[in-house]
Order: sequence, then C-alpha cells, then structure tokens
Amino acid sequence: MAFKLVMMPPQSEVTPGWLSRLEAAVPGIAVVAPATDEEARREIVDADAAYGAVPAAALAVAEKLRWLHSALAGPPAGYYSPELLAHPVVVTNPRGIFSDHIGVQIMTFVLAFARGLHIYFPQQFAHQWNPQPRDATTVYLPESLAVIVGVGGIGAEAARLCALFGMRVLGVDPRREDAPEGVAALHRPEALDRLLPDADFVILTAPHTPQTEGMIDAARLGRMKRGAFLINIGRGATVRLDDLNQALRAGEIGSAALDVFEIEPLPPDHPLWSAPNVILTPHVAWHGPFLDERRIDLLIDNCRRFDAGEPLRNVVDKANWF
Repeated sequence: MAFKLVMMPPQSEVTPGWLSRLEAAVPGIAVVAPATDEEARREIVDADAAYGAVPAAALAVAEKLRWLHSALAGPPAGYYSPELLAHPVVVTNPRGIFSDHIGVQIMTFVLAFARGLHIYFPQQFAHQWNPQPRDATTVYLPESLAVIVGVGGIGAEAARLCALFGMRVLGVDPRREDAPEGVAALHRPEALDRLLPDADFVILTAPHTPQTEGMIDAARLGRMKRGAFLINIGRGATVRLDDLNQALRAGEIGSAALDVFEIEPLPPDHPLWSAPNVILTPHVAWHGPFLDERRIDLLIDNCRRFDAGEPLRNVVDKANWF
C-alpha cells in the first residue's frame, strides 16, 4: 500500500539523505519536502502522513492525514493545539533515542554534587584555595535516596546508573506499571509531596504536560530537605525559576543543576545565574553521537508499520502531550 508523507517546513530537523533513504526502505512511499508553508498546505491536502509540525491552517485542509510524527520528543508549547487534539490523526514522537546521553548528564550532575564540584569550580575560577569541611562537600551515595520524577526511557536509564553507585531510587510516574532496573519502588504523582522530604536528590525527567507545568514551585521546594539537590533535564516549564532562585538564596535546598529552563535562552540578567550552588547547562543534555541515525531508523520503522497497517511505535497521548 503506497502512501504520501509530507516533511513539513522548516526542514531544520530533516537531515540530507533522509528522503532517498525513506524511498528506498519503503516501496511505494511518496515523500515530499515543501520549502514554504504555502507549498505545505497544498501538499498536505492529500497526504496520509506528515513529519514535523502541522499548523492549524494546514491541518484544516488535511483531508486524509492519519499519522503525524513529531521531530521532537518534547515539542514547543502550542504544538498540541486544540485543532490537533480534535483531529483524529495519530501522533508519534522520537522518545527513547536520547536516554543514554541524558542519563550520563544526570549522573554527571549527581557525581559533581557528591564531590563538591559545584563549590570548587567557582573557587578555581576565582583562584581560591579553600578546602571545605568533608561533610560540606561530599555525599556518600550508597546512603542517599534519589526520587526520579518521570520514569520513561530517560528516567529508567538514570535509575539504573544511580543504582550502580549504590543509591536507593524511588520512581514517580503517572502511567508506568513496572519498576525498571534500579527502581526500588514506583509511585503515582500524588505521592510526590510525601516523598520529597526524604529525598537527597530530586531528579526531574518528566515531560511538559498540563499536569507537570510548574509542579516544582515554592511549596514543593519548601518540602525538600534543606541540603537536597534538585536536577532538571526534563522540561523547563516544570520548575518555577523565580521560586527556585529564592529557595537557593534562602538555603531551603542545597543545590540545583538545570539543563532546561522555564525561559530559554535564560536571560543574561536572570538572578539564577548568580544564585549559590547552581550548575547550569544550555539545554545540551541530549547531545551525543548517533542521534540522526536513530531518528531516521525510527521514522523508517514507523513508515513500514504504517504502510502495513501495524501498530506504530511511540504513540503520544495527545491530551497529555506525551
């Protein structure tokens, strides 16, 4: 069964050579890559599938569209528009291809905090030799508890790595039924307030959904241990930055490491830059090799499945955005 796939503009997420690989891997597929929104609206009228983002104007004329593959696991706000939620199109995404890279970033943050690097790096830049008391700069990981919020592929990989260092790990997830390797127990989101006071590390790998937006606010920061570490590599909208800045300056929590931010790029004058005990990286936790190959391999597999009428991988719950 042949079908038509439109690679929606802009083509920034489409690597050269993808179109020929799709055509070679899926006999009968017709792949088009319009350069402008106007061309895309014309092409999508009779398209069966699309890759990228489909604006409301294009979705309104997509008479045959049955499958949409998001280029991003966590697309920008507004991707899941009311028009997309109302449309019968099935949405998939590339979740799972970043788990090893982001898992390493999480563990890097954990180890940096455990050995006081968040304290010693600023001293290095200031040319200061100032050894701190051992208790102030070390965490014995086999006696620590990590609460991982969001136990999908990334959270599961983070749990596995934390467990290898002897940490006890609890998971919080709204729909996972099985506890992956390294997770001692799995809890539903309503248990988070109960778990926070005991956690040494709170690691956020949760997607941005209507339920997770702003979930780490002043109230929840206030429930954490005074010396606890907050790590966010999920989505920036889950943490209220102003509340975090105030909690760090007031000593309500120990430290924080963020790769994602409520505002991106983080403005140069934002007070979080100079807050005590923070590690900030500019949304690069996903960086690593093989991602282009993983993206196209997943897309090809789903194209084959779609062509054969088989279940697609990584289907999104559109109402919850993941």
